[in-house]
Amino acid sequence: MRPRKQIVWLTALAATACLAVCGAQAADMKALRVCADPDNLPFSNRQEQGFENRIVVLVAEELRIPYAYTWWPQRRGFLRGTLNARQCDVVIGIPTGHPLVLTTSTYYSSPYVVVSRRRDALQVASLDDPILRGLRIGVYQNSPVDFVLGRRGMVDNVFGYNTFYDGRINYPEKIIEDVVSGRIDAAIVWGPAAGYFVGQRADTLALAPVDVPRLEGQGEGEPEEFAMSMGVRKNDQPLHTLLETVLQARSGEIRAILQQFGVPLDTRGTGN
Repeated sequence: MRPRKQIVWLTALAATACLAVCGAQAADMKALRVCADPDNLPFSNRQEQGFENRIVVLVAEELRIPYAYTWWPQRRGFLRGTLNARQCDVVIGIPTGHPLVLTTSTYYSSPYVVVSRRRDALQVASLDDPILRGLRIGVYQNSPVDFVLGRRGMVDNVFGYNTFYDGRINYPEKIIEDVVSGRIDAAIVWGPAAGYFVGQRADTLALAPVDVPRLEGQGEGEPEEFAMSMGVRKNDQPLHTLLETVLQARSGEIRAILQQFGVPLDTRGTGN
C-alpha cells in the first residue's frame, strides 16, 4: 500500500495535469452544456439540489468554463430530444455502455437495496428468501426486481411504483413513505434514491443491499451491476476525453458528494 503522502502527491499531480490538459482542450468550449431532468431528486432538479448538479459544478470548475442546462424530463425520448438533438452535450448519469451514447468509465456503481422499518428487523438474504412471500413489497414498475419477483410467482403481494415525479407525486419518495406508513412492508429499490430518502428517516428505516440476478434469455446469470457513467454523443471523442481526465483528477471529491447524498456504493464496482 502506498504511503498516505504519496497518494496525496499523486492526486495533486493528476489534478495539475488536468488543469493543463483540460484547460487547453476546453478553450474552445463556451460552456459545459448539460442535459438533465428538472424534477428528479436526488439526481437533479431545476434548483440544482441533486448530486448530479453538484458534480456538474465540479466538472465545470475543473474545465474552467461556465455550465448551462437543457431541462427535459428523463422519460422515453430524453436522449433524442436533448443530446442527439444537440441541445446539450453531456448527460451526467447514464448506465455504463448505453448503446445510444459514448460513455465514460464508470464513476459509481450502486446496488438494489431492501428498505424496511427498523422495528420489523427484516433480514432478507436474497430475492429467493421465503420471507418475501409473506410481505407487501413495493418495486419500481418494469425494473429488474419487478421481473425477477414475477418469475418467482410473486404478483399479488408486489406493488408497482412509477420512478419519476409527475408534477403531483414524487414516486421515488412515495415508495419510501409507504414503508413508513405501513402501506407496504418493504421496498426493493435502486440505491441512490433509497439512500437519499431513507437518510431523511434514519431513525425509522433500515436499508440493506440485495443481489438482483441479471436476466439472460430465459435464465438468470450473475448479479446485476448498476454502473453509472457520463455520456456524450457517439462522435464527441474530444469531450469524452476531457470528462475522463476530470473523473480521474476529481474522483475523491465525486465520491464525497455521493456519500453526502447517502448513495450506497457497490464495493464490487468502481464506485468502491
